[in-house]
Amino acid sequence: MIAMFLVIESLPALGHVGLVRFFTDLSWHPAEGLYNLTPMLWGTLCAMAGSVLVATPLGVLSAVFCHYYAPPVLVRPYRRIIELLAGIPSVVYGFWGLVVLVPLLGKIQPPGPSLLAGIVILTIMILPTIALMADASLANIPREYLRGAAALGLSRWATVRGVVFPAAKSGLFTGVILETGRAIGETMAILMVCGNVVQTPTSLFDPIRTLTANIALEMAYALGDHRSALFVSGLVLMLLIVALVATAEVISKGRIYA
Repeated sequence: MIAMFLVIESLPALGHVGLVRFFTDLSWHPAEGLYNLTPMLWGTLCAMAGSVLVATPLGVLSAVFCHYYAPPVLVRPYRRIIELLAGIPSVVYGFWGLVVLVPLLGKIQPPGPSLLAGIVILTIMILPTIALMADASLANIPREYLRGAAALGLSRWATVRGVVFPAAKSGLFTGVILETGRAIGETMAILMVCGNVVQTPTSLFDPIRTLTANIALEMAYALGDHRSALFVSGLVLMLLIVALVATAEVISKGRIYA
């Protein structure tokens, strides 16, 4: 039903503007009849990819730390901190990024609001997702696997690398999919720290605008084809999520059959 709603609301723009122009127009200026979504699509993908590449190893290694390296007195409060991070509203992350992170980056390389600020904020926001999923996956590994590794004389890291990771790969992969989906769909924090300039980023310090931020900024006053074009943005986001889930399904089946 959601997909049908997006398609129906997108049809006027797709009919009047045409699908090709959403990727070939000079820029995004609906008042001038220009509807290029490509810069915002690149901004969305770059922010998502950067945050996932940073958050995934940090989240997985934090779970490994909790299970196999941390002293017992530290494990419980450490997990509570991760759970607390998961419960903080995105607008709070955005405020912190706007007040602390953006001025700090501005001193390093003006203007401050940038792709890098978005990546840092998204990394902090999606880190609890992968960390908690990895923690749950490691907790469900059969104890017999670990006893067998100890009987073979494997070191702790050799056990983690050769036994724990292969046994927990399904849960770890699910965590990556969930964090990627959240990174793609995040709006408020990204809107506050990325500068909202419609351009294809050429460096980490370039301001960007994502598809979600574009919808949030312009939906309140958009009319006609402009409003319908924003629904096309939502449809593109929906297709990204569908492609993500489909890719995950294909990879999962390939692993099972292998």
